[in-house]
Amino acid sequence: MAVIGATLAGIVQAQTVSTYGTPGLIELPTAEMFDDGALVFTASAFRDTARATMTFQMLPWVHGSFRYAVLKGFDGERGDRYDRSFDIHFRLREESRRAPAIVLGLRDFGGTGLYASEYIVATKTIRDRFKLTGGIGWGRLAGRGSFANPLGLISSRFDERSDPRAGDISETGRLDFGNWFQGDAALFAGGSWQYNDRLTFLAEYSSDLYDVERDRIGFDIRTPFNIAAQYRFRNGSQLTTSVLYGTTLGLTYSYFIDPRQTPAPGGQGASPPPLRAPGDNQGDVRTALDREGLRLVYLSQDRDAVTVGVENETYGQAAQALGRTARVLANTEPPRTQTFNIALMSNGAPLGAVQVDRNDLYESEHDPDNAWRSLARVEISDTIPIFQGGVLRDAYPHFSYRFGPYLNFSFFDPDDPLRYEIGAALGLDYTLRPGLTLSTGLRQPVLSTLDDSTRVSDSTLPRVRSDWAIYARESNLRVEHMTAEYLWRPRTDFYARTTLGYLETMFGGVSAELLWYPTNSRLALGVEANYVAQRDFDVLFGFQDYSVATGHVSAYYDLPGDYHAQIDAGRYLAGDYGATFSLDREFTNGFTVGAFFTLTTVGFEEFGEGSFDKGIRLEIPISWLTGRPSRNKIRQTIRPVLRDGGARLNVRNRLYGVTREARAQELSRGWGRFWR
Repeated sequence: MAVIGATLAGIVQAQTVSTYGTPGLIELPTAEMFDDGALVFTASAFRDTARATMTFQMLPWVHGSFRYAVLKGFDGERGDRYDRSFDIHFRLREESRRAPAIVLGLRDFGGTGLYASEYIVATKTIRDRFKLTGGIGWGRLAGRGSFANPLGLISSRFDERSDPRAGDISETGRLDFGNWFQGDAALFAGGSWQYNDRLTFLAEYSSDLYDVERDRIGFDIRTPFNIAAQYRFRNGSQLTTSVLYGTTLGLTYSYFIDPRQTPAPGGQGASPPPLRAPGDNQGDVRTALDREGLRLVYLSQDRDAVTVGVENETYGQAAQALGRTARVLANTEPPRTQTFNIALMSNGAPLGAVQVDRNDLYESEHDPDNAWRSLARVEISDTIPIFQGGVLRDAYPHFSYRFGPYLNFSFFDPDDPLRYEIGAALGLDYTLRPGLTLSTGLRQPVLSTLDDSTRVSDSTLPRVRSDWAIYARESNLRVEHMTAEYLWRPRTDFYARTTLGYLETMFGGVSAELLWYPTNSRLALGVEANYVAQRDFDVLFGFQDYSVATGHVSAYYDLPGDYHAQIDAGRYLAGDYGATFSLDREFTNGFTVGAFFTLTTVGFEEFGEGSFDKGIRLEIPISWLTGRPSRNKIRQTIRPVLRDGGARLNVRNRLYGVTREARAQELSRGWGRFWR
């Protein structure tokens, strides 16, 4: 999992991580980057200060960070300060043989301004083991040795910088464009020496005077020089011990994750069934599919073709389910059957289909490039043209259940860095006929700190989300959802959904959705309309007196590479109008890292702390952790603060999420699993 190393292809790869959790020396940034796609989690601590940072290398030339800092006694009688901030870091120039890498960065550009600073920094590698760094900083990095802003030669507006907002929590979350690269500037510098593959020594001259901490918590600085030693463990993680400003000892630990590399390489699932020789067919297709974790719900045969509909209950990649189905058909169908039409289904509703030629399957089995050769030979299409009859008579009604523990986390709350809830969950699904499903989800908390919060929202909007602590405190056994849902196909390329009941923890009502999503299109368009009422705090069967009509039009687009963009525009639960913009990086194995923000007709003051809704989200497939096939994922959204503006209904089984795995773009991305 190590994502650190020597200079690669002219790009300075980060070997050390600063206390801020970004590529750097000790406190100062460097002009380095992590490996593309890397996730780096860093914890650092020194006198009265602790920082936790998540950094994601979004592109080879840009990374972003979210940081949560705790400063003991910072707010005097009010106690400790829990500060949230965002960074972004752009490479302007790669390192060459003769010239350094150059980076422009913004630190704490969307928080309270406690760490607000901007910088331009250069790093040069000398004989592989030495790295020298130098830069110019503004804001917090313009403390020691400051001088008039050289950008003042361009415009006088760069000469002055307003006072930092370190004490003003109410304005957190705003982008302080007016201060970027303004005011005095200062120089900083440092270097590192890699003694061996495990040990690196670092030294730096810091221009940060820690003025705010000195005034609030008595932080003492005797020298601008910091020194440190960093040890790299075999798994790639790092531990750095440092002496800061001549007065303080510090520890920094960084853990690296490469989403492309599973902790269980090679996989631990059962091997696919080998292809038998034509004519050596035996067994029942339904029984054979059951053994592969696939449920047969549709079967139609003619002389030389067979059409099946399967529900994938096992595999995270739909391509793997298709590959297993094709092998089963080859092993059970008579030799005259030369064409396999395989449709992916969801609760009896057809999503998409793949046509596989039997001879191509045998020819490709032992080809080193069989995945991509077979992809070129299959035909991906909509399911409607190939369906001529109904589902199997005994496929429905169908009952399924899920029971097990659940664990909810709330990270980086303004009053507590970690809240959690542990309990037992039961899910019941009863599909009466194709597309029509009755579903219930129950939860019984056992141990929880979610209900400890006494924070009261400062928003003037209806309390559609900010009363989450009251819901946790006043509920015991919860009906998380209880719905009747109907999913159907109005026509080719269109999907429709209607859901009625208790839709989520806080709201119940009716939801309707229509999605246009052609088989081979990168673009999908959808519209959703809902009328909902707010549920009682006990999360059982009652409602409060607040109701609202809400809905959105949505556009989804698969960008080249691993990226996916989404825009949702409409009316939110608090009655405000606006749009949510999302960008995700989706790795082939299902690991997803994304960010979003919402701007609505609610002004920053009316929204309250945080100014507008924004956050980071992670999706980690269970199969990535275990190496075993699974459709389950760990999902976590990290918001600096949860408020009422820009709040959207959390209805289950939105159509795009249900249908996407069966469309051509997604199947192509995961086709490497077809032969697994």
